[in-house]
Amino acid sequence: MAVNRTPVLKRCRSLGLDPVYLGIDKKSTRELRRSNRKMSEYGTQLREKQKAKFIYGVLEKPFRNYYEKADKMPGMTGPNLMKLLESRLDNVLFRLGLARTRMEARQIVDHKMILVNGKQVNIPSYLVKAGDVVEVKEKCKDYQRFKDIVEVTGGRVVPEWLEYDPEAMKGVVKELPAREMIDVPVDEVQIVELYSK
Repeated sequence: MAVNRTPVLKRCRSLGLDPVYLGIDKKSTRELRRSNRKMSEYGTQLREKQKAKFIYGVLEKPFRNYYEKADKMPGMTGPNLMKLLESRLDNVLFRLGLARTRMEARQIVDHKMILVNGKQVNIPSYLVKAGDVVEVKEKCKDYQRFKDIVEVTGGRVVPEWLEYDPEAMKGVVKELPAREMIDVPVDEVQIVELYSK
């Protein structure tokens, strides 16, 4: 599998992104040297796409598939794309506070520690639906790893489209999020313009 080995803070700096959106508390103290040249329209669009791919940890081919799926859905393509990315299982775990970062959420799903509606799911890109129940497997709840995670993410605000029970380590997807419920600093209109060329 392709993995991007560029340091996270370096990528955040180059994309002009706050590491908080990735679940990372660190701040880079280095200043990014920007040239005075104005970025082209294509450059701006490409940067927005790279930002979305980096935040959600999606590679180019699956990202394009999400775009094509969003294009076929009723409604506007941009908000549909964000809704699809947000309803990935690894992202839902991150939003519930069952993982510190989306990468950690992806690993937890890969290690078969998560149940969706009582069935084991080990595909991080699995798309949850409204009414789905996402929970940590019973035998995994006592793992030190989850105790550490809950300690770190305890103060994190769970989005309004999710319901979380910290005692049972269980979350319910009340509804799929509308664009205004998603706090990701990505201009999806630019992504749509880039792909529709």
